Amino acid sequence: MGKYNPAPYQLDLTQVPRFVTNEVPGPRSKELHARAEKYYRGLSGQVRLFPVAFEKGQGCMMEDADGNQYIDFSSGIYVTTLGHCHPKITEGVAKYANKIMNCHDFTTEIKVKLLEKMAATLPGDLKCFQLYDCGTAAVEAGLRTCRAATGKHEFLSCFMDFHGKSGHSIGCARMTKFSGPTRPAGFYMVPRPDTYRPWWTREDGSLDTEKYLEYYDTFIRESTTNQIAAFVLEPIQGWGGSIMPPDDFFPKLRKFCDERNILLFADEVLTSMGRTGKILCCEHWDVLPDVVTLGKGFGNGFPVTCMAVRKPYADAVDKISASTSYGGNPMACAAALACFEVIEEEGLLEHAQELEQLFKNRMKDWTTKYQIVGDTRCKGCLLGIELVKDKKAKTPFDEAGKMVYQKAFRKGLAWVPAGHILRMSPPIVMPNEVALKGMDIIEEAIAETEKELLG
Repeated sequence: MGKYNPAPYQLDLTQVPRFVTNEVPGPRSKELHARAEKYYRGLSGQVRLFPVAFEKGQGCMMEDADGNQYIDFSSGIYVTTLGHCHPKITEGVAKYANKIMNCHDFTTEIKVKLLEKMAATLPGDLKCFQLYDCGTAAVEAGLRTCRAATGKHEFLSCFMDFHGKSGHSIGCARMTKFSGPTRPAGFYMVPRPDTYRPWWTREDGSLDTEKYLEYYDTFIRESTTNQIAAFVLEPIQGWGGSIMPPDDFFPKLRKFCDERNILLFADEVLTSMGRTGKILCCEHWDVLPDVVTLGKGFGNGFPVTCMAVRKPYADAVDKISASTSYGGNPMACAAALACFEVIEEEGLLEHAQELEQLFKNRMKDWTTKYQIVGDTRCKGCLLGIELVKDKKAKTPFDEAGKMVYQKAFRKGLAWVPAGHILRMSPPIVMPNEVALKGMDIIEEAIAETEKELLG
């Protein structure tokens, strides 16, 4: 295991952030955005709020089309976990781009090396893998595997969890906000614990995990046909606002599923590959899921994802027509293998945990210092700030969220909004000094927004 060296990722903080245009987005960004907007629709919220056009990135820095430079607190929405254009990953992709780009699901040496590395790195008996090109495809394969392994057809998922946008053979969209007002038979949604906004509490006001489990049990008996193949959920919600469960939830949920012969399916597309300081987020609670999906940081920007299955259920994968056109292509395998190697060689899990303590210390007094900050949360390099109009009522403050996001971006911080919740996912290679500079920018934006909105 290597030791983290900040030198390759250090920024000259007298030069970054840097602006060479009088306003941002600058004229070149505006021109490119206007040209694209004629044809490209359905832009995300972060682009609509700050329509900048990016040109390049290196490590923890991004540069727009006008030459303005930003500290990256978004990682391309949780993707470039190891920073932009890491040389080892770039070299691996380039090698196979010049050698062999695709051979369907035939074996290649680079694929074998990746499979062996995953088997040696992932916890427990997660030893069966399939590779895909997007998170949705990996989750879909996981759902089909759960059905094949159990002979059951129903699924539980959680409100506000995110499992993909498209609907293929089963339909990840049926388990997310994209499914519309009705949900097809066999797909059910239940609440998940949120320590800031709990549904059930103990007498002291703290979240009561047991009440959630009791609700799940009653729901299964009264609202399903009791043919639940798997409980599917994110360890930490991403799109939902970096919602983190209490530490006792996943161990108790693992036991709950075991007692009812329900598989536990952890969608770690967002939380895997060191994002939270572990290869899998579930490792924080010593929980081994039966099926896991990895993505985003799995290829550090190259489109590659993975479904991992425990040995007892490996035979089920043979029953689901698991292969894909692009999954496991040599370039993808080279990118993913390089990511595992970089994390190990550079001691990045330990550094992500160090950054977690830095972020927590930096935000520890914000809920008392600022009227609009209702909650702050952090696990590794996955952070969230919840803005509210009234702390007692916890009323979401969407206007403040937009303003803080835009102000920080104009100060040189690229990051991710979610209404009244601000999300941060800095690369886990980020030096401490750069991380602190990013937090300074965020705090400045919060203070200015509070003054403008509340006086």
